[in-house]
Amino acid sequence: MFVDQVRIYVKGGDGGNGIVAYRREKYIPLGGPAGGDGGKGADVIFQVEEGLRTLMDFRFKKHFKANRGEHGMSKNQHGKNAEPLIVKVPPGTVVIDEDTQNVIADLVQHGQRAVIAKGGRGGRGNSRFASPTNPAPEIAENGEPGQERNVTLELKVLADVGLVGFPSVGKSTLLSVVSAAKPKIGEYHFTTIVPNLGVVQTEDGRSFVMADLPGLIEGAHQGVGLGHQFLRHIERTRVIVHVIDMAATEERDPYEDYVTINAELKEYNLRLTERPQIIVANKMDMPGAEENLQAFKEKLDEDIQIFPISAVTRKGTKELLFAVADLLDQTEEFPLYVEEDTTDTRVVYKHEADPRKFFISRADDGAYVLTGAEIEKLFKMTDFSRDESIKRFARQLRTMGVDDELRERGAKDGDTIRLLEFEFEFVD
Repeated sequence: MFVDQVRIYVKGGDGGNGIVAYRREKYIPLGGPAGGDGGKGADVIFQVEEGLRTLMDFRFKKHFKANRGEHGMSKNQHGKNAEPLIVKVPPGTVVIDEDTQNVIADLVQHGQRAVIAKGGRGGRGNSRFASPTNPAPEIAENGEPGQERNVTLELKVLADVGLVGFPSVGKSTLLSVVSAAKPKIGEYHFTTIVPNLGVVQTEDGRSFVMADLPGLIEGAHQGVGLGHQFLRHIERTRVIVHVIDMAATEERDPYEDYVTINAELKEYNLRLTERPQIIVANKMDMPGAEENLQAFKEKLDEDIQIFPISAVTRKGTKELLFAVADLLDQTEEFPLYVEEDTTDTRVVYKHEADPRKFFISRADDGAYVLTGAEIEKLFKMTDFSRDESIKRFARQLRTMGVDDELRERGAKDGDTIRLLEFEFEFVD
Protein backbone atom coordinates (compact mmCIF):
# COMPACT_ATOMS: atom_id res chain seq x y z
CA MET A 1 0.00 0.00 0.00
CA PHE A 2 1.27 3.45 -0.91
CA VAL A 3 0.74 5.92 1.94
CA ASP A 4 1.75 9.55 1.40
CA GLN A 5 0.06 11.44 4.26
CA VAL A 6 -0.24 10.60 7.97
CA ARG A 7 -0.83 12.38 11.27
CA ILE A 8 1.33 11.41 14.24
CA TYR A 9 2.13 12.54 17.79
CA VAL A 10 5.71 13.15 18.94
CA LYS A 11 7.06 14.01 22.38
CA GLY A 12 10.59 14.80 23.46
CA GLY A 13 11.84 13.12 26.62
CA ASP A 14 11.40 14.88 29.95
CA GLY A 15 14.51 16.00 31.75
CA GLY A 16 15.67 13.96 34.75
CA ASN A 17 14.91 15.30 38.22
CA GLY A 18 17.53 16.98 40.34
CA ILE A 19 17.79 15.71 43.92
CA VAL A 20 18.37 17.00 47.42
CA ALA A 21 21.43 15.33 48.98
CA TYR A 22 24.27 16.18 51.38
CA ARG A 23 27.84 15.03 51.86
CA ARG A 24 28.07 12.50 54.66
CA GLU A 25 31.74 11.62 54.81
CA LYS A 26 33.74 10.71 57.85
CA TYR A 27 35.78 13.57 59.33
CA ILE A 28 33.93 16.13 57.16
CA PRO A 29 31.32 17.76 59.39
CA LEU A 30 28.63 19.93 57.77
CA GLY A 31 29.58 18.63 54.33
CA GLY A 32 27.06 20.78 52.52
CA PRO A 33 24.71 20.12 49.61
CA ALA A 34 25.67 17.42 47.10
CA GLY A 35 22.57 16.84 44.98
CA GLY A 36 23.31 16.31 41.28
CA ASP A 37 21.40 17.61 38.27
CA GLY A 38 19.15 15.46 36.14
CA GLY A 39 20.13 14.51 32.58
CA LYS A 40 18.65 16.04 29.46
CA GLY A 41 15.65 14.30 27.88
CA ALA A 42 16.01 12.79 24.42
CA ASP A 43 15.13 14.71 21.25
CA VAL A 44 12.86 13.16 18.63
CA ILE A 45 14.85 13.33 15.38
CA PHE A 46 13.57 12.47 11.90
CA GLN A 47 16.22 11.08 9.57
CA VAL A 48 15.95 10.38 5.85
CA GLU A 49 16.40 6.74 4.89
CA GLU A 50 17.02 6.28 1.17
CA GLY A 51 15.48 2.81 0.98
CA LEU A 52 12.03 3.93 2.17
CA ARG A 53 9.40 4.84 -0.44
CA THR A 54 6.20 5.24 1.58
CA LEU A 55 4.87 6.37 4.96
CA MET A 56 3.21 3.00 5.47
CA ASP A 57 5.04 2.29 8.75
CA PHE A 58 3.37 5.32 10.35
CA ARG A 59 -0.08 3.83 9.76
CA PHE A 60 0.64 1.30 12.50
CA LYS A 61 2.69 3.40 14.91
CA LYS A 62 1.47 6.94 15.42
CA HIS A 63 2.98 7.85 18.81
CA PHE A 64 6.68 8.50 19.28
CA LYS A 65 7.79 9.33 22.81
CA ALA A 66 11.48 9.75 23.59
CA ASN A 67 13.13 8.59 26.83
CA ARG A 68 13.58 10.92 29.77
CA GLY A 69 16.95 11.85 31.21
CA GLU A 70 18.41 10.03 34.20
CA HIS A 71 17.76 11.55 37.61
CA GLY A 72 20.54 13.27 39.51
CA MET A 73 22.43 11.38 42.21
CA SER A 74 24.22 12.11 45.44
CA LYS A 75 27.86 13.24 45.57
CA ASN A 76 27.04 15.83 42.88
CA GLN A 77 26.69 13.16 40.22
CA HIS A 78 24.67 14.33 37.25
CA GLY A 79 22.17 12.05 35.58
CA LYS A 80 22.94 10.69 32.11
CA ASN A 81 21.48 12.44 29.06
CA ALA A 82 19.03 10.26 27.12
CA GLU A 83 19.95 9.07 23.63
CA PRO A 84 17.90 10.74 20.86
CA LEU A 85 15.00 8.84 19.33
CA ILE A 86 15.73 8.44 15.60
CA VAL A 87 12.68 8.02 13.36
CA LYS A 88 13.38 6.98 9.74
CA VAL A 89 11.38 8.69 6.97
CA PRO A 90 11.52 8.40 3.17
CA PRO A 91 13.20 11.11 1.07
CA GLY A 92 10.74 13.83 0.11
CA THR A 93 8.98 13.95 3.51
CA VAL A 94 7.58 17.30 4.63
CA VAL A 95 6.82 17.71 8.36
CA ILE A 96 4.05 20.20 9.21
CA ASP A 97 2.99 21.38 12.68
CA GLU A 98 -0.76 20.79 12.98
CA ASP A 99 -1.40 23.72 15.32
CA THR A 100 0.41 26.42 13.36
CA GLN A 101 0.48 24.78 9.90
CA ASN A 102 4.14 25.83 9.69
CA VAL A 103 6.61 23.58 7.88
CA ILE A 104 9.04 22.21 10.48
CA ALA A 105 11.30 20.36 8.04
CA ASP A 106 11.57 19.41 4.36
CA LEU A 107 13.66 16.23 4.29
CA VAL A 108 15.02 15.25 0.88
CA GLN A 109 18.62 13.98 1.11
CA HIS A 110 19.76 10.63 2.50
CA GLY A 111 20.96 11.03 6.08
CA GLN A 112 19.43 14.49 6.49
CA ARG A 113 18.17 15.08 10.03
CA ALA A 114 15.75 17.46 11.75
CA VAL A 115 14.81 17.80 15.42
CA ILE A 116 11.01 17.59 15.54
CA ALA A 117 10.48 17.59 19.32
CA LYS A 118 13.16 18.78 21.74
CA GLY A 119 13.88 17.02 24.99
CA GLY A 120 13.60 18.93 28.26
CA ARG A 121 16.61 20.04 30.26
CA GLY A 122 17.46 18.25 33.48
CA GLY A 123 16.30 19.68 36.79
CA ARG A 124 18.89 21.26 39.07
CA GLY A 125 19.99 19.56 42.28
CA ASN A 126 20.23 21.40 45.59
CA SER A 127 23.95 22.13 45.04
CA ARG A 128 22.84 24.70 42.45
CA PHE A 129 20.76 26.64 44.98
CA ALA A 130 23.41 27.02 47.69
CA SER A 131 24.17 30.62 48.64
CA PRO A 132 25.78 32.48 51.57
CA THR A 133 22.35 33.10 53.05
CA ASN A 134 21.15 29.54 52.44
CA PRO A 135 24.17 27.21 52.49
CA ALA A 136 22.09 24.01 52.86
CA PRO A 137 19.01 24.43 50.61
CA GLU A 138 16.21 21.88 50.59
CA ILE A 139 15.35 22.75 47.00
CA ALA A 140 15.66 20.70 43.82
CA GLU A 141 13.94 20.99 40.47
CA ASN A 142 12.04 18.38 38.53
CA GLY A 143 13.10 17.92 34.95
CA GLU A 144 11.69 20.19 32.25
CA PRO A 145 8.88 18.55 30.25
CA GLY A 146 9.84 17.57 26.71
CA GLN A 147 8.27 19.33 23.75
CA GLU A 148 5.18 17.62 22.41
CA ARG A 149 3.29 18.29 19.20
CA ASN A 150 0.99 16.73 16.63
CA VAL A 151 2.48 16.78 13.16
CA THR A 152 1.38 15.87 9.65
CA LEU A 153 3.81 14.02 7.41
CA GLU A 154 3.40 14.51 3.67
CA LEU A 155 5.44 12.57 1.15
CA LYS A 156 6.19 14.46 -2.07
CA VAL A 157 8.10 12.17 -4.39
CA LEU A 158 11.48 13.20 -5.75
CA ALA A 159 11.05 13.30 -9.52
CA ASP A 160 12.51 15.61 -12.16
CA VAL A 161 9.63 15.14 -14.59
CA GLY A 162 5.93 14.68 -13.87
CA LEU A 163 3.47 13.11 -16.32
CA VAL A 164 0.02 14.69 -16.06
CA GLY A 165 -3.18 14.21 -18.00
CA PHE A 166 -6.63 12.66 -17.98
CA PRO A 167 -7.04 8.96 -17.16
CA SER A 168 -6.23 6.52 -19.96
CA VAL A 169 -4.24 8.96 -22.13
CA GLY A 170 -1.17 6.68 -22.06
CA LYS A 171 0.99 8.04 -19.23
CA SER A 172 1.74 4.60 -17.77
CA THR A 173 2.47 3.17 -21.22
CA LEU A 174 4.88 6.01 -21.94
CA LEU A 175 6.71 5.49 -18.64
CA SER A 176 6.96 1.74 -19.27
CA VAL A 177 8.59 2.15 -22.71
CA VAL A 178 11.11 4.88 -21.75
CA SER A 179 12.21 3.36 -18.41
CA ALA A 180 12.47 0.05 -16.57
CA ALA A 181 9.34 0.84 -14.52
CA LYS A 182 6.50 -1.66 -14.76
CA PRO A 183 3.32 0.25 -13.92
CA LYS A 184 -0.04 -1.48 -14.11
CA ILE A 185 -1.67 -0.77 -17.49
CA GLY A 186 -5.34 -1.45 -18.30
CA GLU A 187 -8.15 -0.26 -20.52
CA TYR A 188 -10.11 1.49 -17.81
CA HIS A 189 -9.92 4.70 -15.81
CA PHE A 190 -7.61 4.93 -12.81
CA THR A 191 -5.47 1.93 -13.66
CA THR A 192 -2.75 3.92 -11.90
CA ILE A 193 -3.72 4.34 -8.25
CA VAL A 194 -0.26 5.22 -6.87
CA PRO A 195 2.57 7.33 -8.30
CA ASN A 196 5.06 5.27 -10.30
CA LEU A 197 8.70 6.32 -10.66
CA GLY A 198 11.12 5.36 -13.41
CA VAL A 199 14.70 6.31 -14.23
CA VAL A 200 14.97 7.41 -17.87
CA GLN A 201 18.29 7.40 -19.74
CA THR A 202 18.78 9.12 -23.10
CA GLU A 203 21.08 7.81 -25.82
CA ASP A 204 23.64 10.52 -25.06
CA GLY A 205 24.02 9.30 -21.46
CA ARG A 206 21.83 11.81 -19.59
CA SER A 207 19.34 10.47 -17.06
CA PHE A 208 16.43 11.76 -15.02
CA VAL A 209 13.57 10.50 -12.85
CA MET A 210 10.07 10.52 -14.31
CA ALA A 211 6.87 10.14 -12.27
CA ASP A 212 3.59 8.84 -13.64
CA LEU A 213 0.80 10.31 -11.51
CA PRO A 214 -2.77 9.02 -11.28
CA GLY A 215 -5.07 10.68 -13.84
CA LEU A 216 -6.60 14.05 -13.08
CA ILE A 217 -10.19 15.03 -13.85
CA GLU A 218 -12.10 18.27 -13.62
CA GLY A 219 -12.48 19.34 -9.99
CA ALA A 220 -9.40 17.38 -8.86
CA HIS A 221 -8.08 20.30 -6.76
CA GLN A 222 -11.34 20.10 -4.73
CA GLY A 223 -10.96 16.38 -4.09
CA VAL A 224 -12.78 14.92 -7.09
CA GLY A 225 -11.43 11.66 -8.49
CA LEU A 226 -8.23 9.84 -7.55
CA GLY A 227 -5.61 12.23 -8.87
CA HIS A 228 -6.24 14.91 -6.25
CA GLN A 229 -4.63 12.69 -3.61
CA PHE A 230 -1.35 12.84 -5.52
CA LEU A 231 -1.25 16.42 -6.81
CA ARG A 232 1.31 17.16 -4.09
CA HIS A 233 3.81 14.87 -5.82
CA ILE A 234 4.12 17.17 -8.82
CA GLU A 235 5.28 20.07 -6.62
CA ARG A 236 8.90 18.91 -6.67
CA THR A 237 9.11 18.34 -10.43
CA ARG A 238 11.07 20.73 -12.62
CA VAL A 239 9.35 19.89 -15.90
CA ILE A 240 5.72 18.93 -16.53
CA VAL A 241 4.99 16.59 -19.45
CA HIS A 242 1.34 16.97 -20.38
CA VAL A 243 0.13 13.79 -22.12
CA ILE A 244 -2.94 14.21 -24.35
CA ASP A 245 -4.98 11.55 -26.16
CA MET A 246 -4.83 13.16 -29.59
CA ALA A 247 -6.97 10.38 -31.12
CA ALA A 248 -9.83 11.33 -28.77
CA THR A 249 -10.58 7.67 -28.04
CA GLU A 250 -12.67 8.75 -25.04
CA GLU A 251 -14.59 11.17 -27.30
CA ARG A 252 -13.24 14.22 -25.49
CA ASP A 253 -11.81 17.26 -27.21
CA PRO A 254 -7.95 17.22 -26.84
CA TYR A 255 -7.73 21.00 -26.49
CA GLU A 256 -10.43 21.03 -23.78
CA ASP A 257 -8.46 18.32 -21.95
CA TYR A 258 -5.36 20.51 -22.10
CA VAL A 259 -7.18 23.58 -20.75
CA THR A 260 -8.95 21.61 -18.00
CA ILE A 261 -5.81 19.95 -16.62
CA ASN A 262 -3.84 23.21 -16.59
CA ALA A 263 -6.71 24.88 -14.74
CA GLU A 264 -6.60 22.12 -12.11
CA LEU A 265 -2.85 22.55 -11.64
CA LYS A 266 -3.28 26.31 -11.27
CA GLU A 267 -6.12 25.95 -8.75
CA TYR A 268 -4.11 23.49 -6.66
CA ASN A 269 -0.94 25.57 -6.54
CA LEU A 270 -0.25 28.75 -8.48
CA ARG A 271 3.49 28.03 -8.44
CA LEU A 272 2.94 25.00 -10.68
CA THR A 273 2.34 27.43 -13.55
CA GLU A 274 6.02 28.41 -13.27
CA ARG A 275 7.12 24.94 -14.38
CA PRO A 276 8.11 24.61 -18.04
CA GLN A 277 5.76 22.28 -19.88
CA ILE A 278 6.00 19.96 -22.86
CA ILE A 279 2.90 18.68 -24.65
CA VAL A 280 2.90 15.04 -25.75
CA ALA A 281 0.37 14.27 -28.47
CA ASN A 282 -0.04 10.55 -27.84
CA LYS A 283 -1.80 7.80 -29.82
CA MET A 284 -0.77 9.30 -33.17
CA ASP A 285 -1.02 5.81 -34.68
CA MET A 286 -4.82 5.94 -34.26
CA PRO A 287 -7.31 7.18 -36.90
CA GLY A 288 -8.18 10.87 -36.69
CA ALA A 289 -5.14 11.80 -34.60
CA GLU A 290 -3.46 13.89 -37.37
CA GLU A 291 -6.60 15.96 -37.93
CA ASN A 292 -7.07 16.52 -34.22
CA LEU A 293 -3.43 17.59 -33.87
CA GLN A 294 -3.84 20.25 -36.57
CA ALA A 295 -6.98 21.57 -34.90
CA PHE A 296 -5.17 21.54 -31.53
CA LYS A 297 -2.27 23.61 -32.88
CA GLU A 298 -4.67 26.17 -34.33
CA LYS A 299 -6.37 26.67 -30.98
CA LEU A 300 -3.11 26.76 -28.99
CA ASP A 301 -1.97 30.35 -28.56
CA GLU A 302 1.05 29.52 -26.39
CA ASP A 303 4.63 28.83 -27.48
CA ILE A 304 4.91 25.29 -26.07
CA GLN A 305 6.74 22.37 -27.66
CA ILE A 306 4.44 19.64 -29.01
CA PHE A 307 5.79 16.13 -29.64
CA PRO A 308 3.59 13.73 -31.63
CA ILE A 309 4.31 10.20 -30.43
CA SER A 310 2.88 6.74 -30.20
CA ALA A 311 3.83 5.22 -26.86
CA VAL A 312 2.72 1.78 -28.05
CA THR A 313 4.94 1.76 -31.15
CA ARG A 314 7.59 4.00 -29.47
CA LYS A 315 7.55 6.33 -32.47
CA GLY A 316 8.77 9.82 -31.49
CA THR A 317 9.82 8.88 -27.95
CA LYS A 318 13.55 9.34 -28.60
CA GLU A 319 13.08 12.97 -29.72
CA LEU A 320 10.79 13.58 -26.74
CA LEU A 321 13.38 12.35 -24.24
CA PHE A 322 16.11 14.52 -25.77
CA ALA A 323 13.83 17.56 -25.50
CA VAL A 324 12.96 16.78 -21.87
CA ALA A 325 16.65 16.32 -20.97
CA ASP A 326 17.52 19.63 -22.70
CA LEU A 327 14.78 21.44 -20.79
CA LEU A 328 15.95 19.94 -17.49
CA ASP A 329 19.49 21.19 -18.19
CA GLN A 330 18.10 24.73 -18.49
CA THR A 331 15.70 24.58 -15.53
CA GLU A 332 16.74 25.12 -11.95
CA GLU A 333 15.02 23.48 -9.02
CA PHE A 334 11.89 25.11 -7.64
CA PRO A 335 12.13 25.29 -3.83
CA LEU A 336 8.91 24.17 -2.18
CA TYR A 337 9.21 26.64 0.65
CA VAL A 338 10.71 30.05 -0.01
CA GLU A 339 12.31 31.73 2.98
CA GLU A 340 11.21 35.24 3.80
CA ASP A 341 13.30 38.03 2.30
CA THR A 342 14.47 40.05 5.29
CA THR A 343 16.23 42.83 3.38
CA ASP A 344 15.40 46.47 4.14
CA THR A 345 13.45 46.78 0.90
CA ARG A 346 10.62 44.59 2.13
CA VAL A 347 8.30 44.54 5.12
CA VAL A 348 8.15 41.12 6.76
CA TYR A 349 5.17 40.34 8.96
CA LYS A 350 5.96 37.71 11.55
CA HIS A 351 3.82 35.91 14.11
CA GLU A 352 4.70 37.24 17.55
CA ALA A 353 4.13 34.95 20.52
CA ASP A 354 1.93 36.38 23.28
CA PRO A 355 4.34 37.95 25.81
CA ARG A 356 2.08 37.06 28.76
CA LYS A 357 3.33 34.17 30.85
CA PHE A 358 -0.08 33.25 32.29
CA PHE A 359 -3.81 33.68 31.79
CA ILE A 360 -6.58 33.75 34.40
CA SER A 361 -10.14 32.56 33.84
CA ARG A 362 -13.10 31.48 36.01
CA ALA A 363 -14.39 27.92 36.19
CA ASP A 364 -18.08 27.01 36.58
CA ASP A 365 -17.54 26.33 40.29
CA GLY A 366 -16.10 29.82 40.83
CA ALA A 367 -12.45 28.76 41.04
CA TYR A 368 -9.77 30.91 39.40
CA VAL A 369 -7.96 28.87 36.73
CA LEU A 370 -4.34 29.63 35.83
CA THR A 371 -3.14 28.58 32.38
CA GLY A 372 -0.16 29.31 30.12
CA ALA A 373 2.86 27.39 28.88
CA GLU A 374 5.34 29.28 31.08
CA ILE A 375 3.46 28.90 34.34
CA GLU A 376 2.54 25.27 33.63
CA LYS A 377 6.18 24.42 32.95
CA LEU A 378 7.16 26.11 36.22
CA PHE A 379 4.55 24.02 38.06
CA LYS A 380 5.77 20.75 36.53
CA MET A 381 9.38 21.52 37.47
CA THR A 382 8.53 22.18 41.14
CA ASP A 383 9.03 19.42 43.71
CA PHE A 384 5.93 19.81 45.92
CA SER A 385 7.15 17.20 48.39
CA ARG A 386 9.44 19.81 50.01
CA ASP A 387 8.24 22.93 51.83
CA GLU A 388 11.16 25.03 50.63
CA SER A 389 10.32 24.23 46.99
CA ILE A 390 6.69 25.19 47.57
CA LYS A 391 7.75 28.52 49.07
CA ARG A 392 10.01 29.14 46.09
CA PHE A 393 7.10 28.41 43.72
CA ALA A 394 4.92 30.91 45.59
CA ARG A 395 7.65 33.56 45.30
CA GLN A 396 7.96 32.91 41.57
CA LEU A 397 4.19 33.37 41.08
CA ARG A 398 4.35 36.63 43.01
CA THR A 399 7.27 37.84 40.87
CA MET A 400 5.36 37.00 37.68
CA GLY A 401 2.46 39.19 38.87
CA VAL A 402 -0.06 36.40 39.46
CA ASP A 403 -1.03 37.63 42.95
CA ASP A 404 -1.64 41.20 41.77
CA GLU A 405 -3.80 40.14 38.82
CA LEU A 406 -5.85 37.80 41.01
CA ARG A 407 -6.57 40.70 43.36
CA GLU A 408 -7.61 42.86 40.40
CA ARG A 409 -10.06 40.14 39.36
CA GLY A 410 -11.61 40.09 42.83
CA ALA A 411 -9.88 37.12 44.45
CA LYS A 412 -10.26 37.07 48.25
CA ASP A 413 -8.83 35.03 51.14
CA GLY A 414 -9.84 31.39 50.84
CA ASP A 415 -10.76 31.46 47.14
CA THR A 416 -9.71 28.37 45.19
CA ILE A 417 -6.91 28.74 42.64
CA ARG A 418 -6.50 25.88 40.14
CA LEU A 419 -3.37 25.13 38.11
CA LEU A 420 -3.48 21.90 36.09
CA GLU A 421 -4.50 19.24 38.64
CA PHE A 422 -3.26 21.27 41.65
CA GLU A 423 -5.60 23.43 43.80
CA PHE A 424 -4.60 25.87 46.51
CA GLU A 425 -6.18 28.71 48.47
CA PHE A 426 -5.54 32.37 47.80
CA VAL A 427 -4.00 34.26 50.73
CA ASP A 428 -4.21 38.03 50.52
